[in-house]
Amino acid sequence: MDFQLTEDQRALRKGVRELLAGRFGRDELRALADAPEEPRLDRQLWRELGEAGFFALRLPESEGGVGLGLPEAVLAFEEAGRALLPGPLVATHLAAGEIEGAATGATVVTAVDSSGLLPWLAASDVVRGDFAGAVPVRSVDPLTPLHRTPAAPPDPDPVAVLLTAAEQLGSAARSCETAVAYARERTQFGQPIGAFQAVKHLCAQLLVRTELARAAVYAAAVTAVPAEIRAAALLADEAAVRGARDCLQVHGGMGFTWEADVHLHLKRAWLRAGLGPSAGAVEEEWAAAL
Repeated sequence: MDFQLTEDQRALRKGVRELLAGRFGRDELRALADAPEEPRLDRQLWRELGEAGFFALRLPESEGGVGLGLPEAVLAFEEAGRALLPGPLVATHLAAGEIEGAATGATVVTAVDSSGLLPWLAASDVVRGDFAGAVPVRSVDPLTPLHRTPAAPPDPDPVAVLLTAAEQLGSAARSCETAVAYARERTQFGQPIGAFQAVKHLCAQLLVRTELARAAVYAAAVTAVPAEIRAAALLADEAAVRGARDCLQVHGGMGFTWEADVHLHLKRAWLRAGLGPSAGAVEEEWAAAL
């Protein structure tokens, strides 16, 4: 069995990365994070994502979609997580083919999560789920406005869980790259800090957690087994949260400043880890299955 990405899959990943680098690079990320008001959704970028087929990746060609599968969607969402792209990406992607305009990016769709949280309510055109009485809550992530709904939250959608895990994977990979790059360029006592054993160990742990999560997320995208998806999400959450914290540690005091991007990855990872089923619930599910 060949677990390597195909040429088409690599081209897809490269295309999404280049699109996001050109339209939502560091300057755009920092401008949004530093804005004094609530973050606004870039509707033009949303439409460009739609034109590129981001939301319609899994929609059949007969319905105007790209006709690809869940593994390809995971690759695209991994790149979105790497870029910290804001907005209800997963909900809009899942609405393609069901809600008019979602596939093309003309309609922004959000959804009540299984945790009862509702992101980007004010910026969305359509809300899926019962959001009567929703109240704004303070979000740990400055790029994700949140509401909480009093109604009973819906059951978790396995595909939504997997695509969120893919975003976590992308964020973990970016934290790993950032830590390694900083360890190479920052010098102390006349040599790069990456030469010190403690920093080497942090970077190695970052890589191991990221690649373990990658294997689990990619495998779950192929099998689409709900239990395996939730287990992959656990590993992706750990890789993203601990990865960002270790990246911050590699940066030292500079990592705690607002100007560094590390805290943005950590806060988004915290937020995503709070969505969907809890770690304890997934562990109990696996224990019962065994």
